[in-house]
Amino acid sequence: MKHKEDMLDIQGLKRQGHSKRGAAKKLGIHRNTVNKYWDNPERAMEGYAAGGTRPSKLDAYRDNLKAWLEQDAEYTAQLLFQKLQSMGFVGSYEIVKRYVHDLKATKQGIAYLRFETEPGLQAQVDFGEFMVEKSNGESTKYYIFCMILGYSRRLYAEIIERCDLPTFLDCHIRAFAFFGGVPKEILYDRMKNVYLGQLAGKAKFNDSLVGFALHYGFKPLVAPAYAAWVKGKVERSYHYLRENFWRGYAFSGMETAQKDLLEWLEQKEERVHGTTHEVVRIRFEREKDCLGTLPKQSFDTSYRLYREVRKDCTILFEGNRYVLPYQWIRYKVVVRVKNKTLRVFSDATCVTTYDIPEGKGHLVQHPEYYEALKKDRELNQRKYGHASHRKGRAKHTISPSAPRYDMEVAARPVSDYEEMAA
Repeated sequence: MKHKEDMLDIQGLKRQGHSKRGAAKKLGIHRNTVNKYWDNPERAMEGYAAGGTRPSKLDAYRDNLKAWLEQDAEYTAQLLFQKLQSMGFVGSYEIVKRYVHDLKATKQGIAYLRFETEPGLQAQVDFGEFMVEKSNGESTKYYIFCMILGYSRRLYAEIIERCDLPTFLDCHIRAFAFFGGVPKEILYDRMKNVYLGQLAGKAKFNDSLVGFALHYGFKPLVAPAYAAWVKGKVERSYHYLRENFWRGYAFSGMETAQKDLLEWLEQKEERVHGTTHEVVRIRFEREKDCLGTLPKQSFDTSYRLYREVRKDCTILFEGNRYVLPYQWIRYKVVVRVKNKTLRVFSDATCVTTYDIPEGKGHLVQHPEYYEALKKDRELNQRKYGHASHRKGRAKHTISPSAPRYDMEVAARPVSDYEEMAA
């Protein structure tokens, strides 16, 4: 029974002369349920007053689940179920899943205070997914990057095809250019491009993001787990964008969609924001002077890898070998990859640049590198001219025409050997 009022309905139908079968049919419940509350309504009410709960196999483990979720709210029900099994729990996964869901819902339902940030202090960033159905019936996934300034609510958004780290950081650069400056801090969700976990009680961020933040002068922050209200500004903006721009939009291509999106955002800056009760554009005028200055040079957002140049003057990347000038053998170099282009650096020096070919097993080279190696006489003398040096000195062998000891060889007839054999 879900409601105490249903007990009253059963008792009312009983007084009206209905049978148990008739009452069950009229209320849409099972006859056993009607029978349970037909003769002993007071007992049923006592059960509700006492909580109406039955013993559960999970009762002895509820405190464990609460402690684990307090330690890390990102524990999944599946993982917690496995931990309980190792402790002797014999109940089903469904019981654990429902209880964990209720605990997380209770944690999310905690009341919170609304807060407003000072001008230029904070921006919030998030990703969203959008599906586009093509004329042939196939669906393609696109992403939308959003960054919103916390004070003025000015929003930058960009449609992208992938959400890898270089693209993610490039979106930041274009957002900073759109705002004309950099906020003092940026709040992120716990996305893999940003957050790696806790280390000594502090959030550990991706190394590339840390370098990017140092270059532009902002502090990265990460929102707590299961606390969507902490970054509610960007969450609401993403929902606003989805419902007011994307829903019903006729997608024809990336460039057109991005152009239409920026025009739509510009129009929406003239509206009175529902929370601040000010026009977004006017409020941004007060915030823009509080933003940090953009650096003169943009950050290099390409992937960074480390390689050692081998003796054959090559480095290996994704199944292909790339030839470098022979002067760099045994050097440790930095390989930067972006947009099908591979660049090799030694400290601040760009050693070489290559276009990445399709497939694997290629020897990618600039012919002049090996030609220069062939013309280096000093190197070739050290490599091949070892005869005059002690390490590679040629060995003198004993000539058979000049025996070390004098020997006399006498010729004997064959008959002598036949006699010896007899």
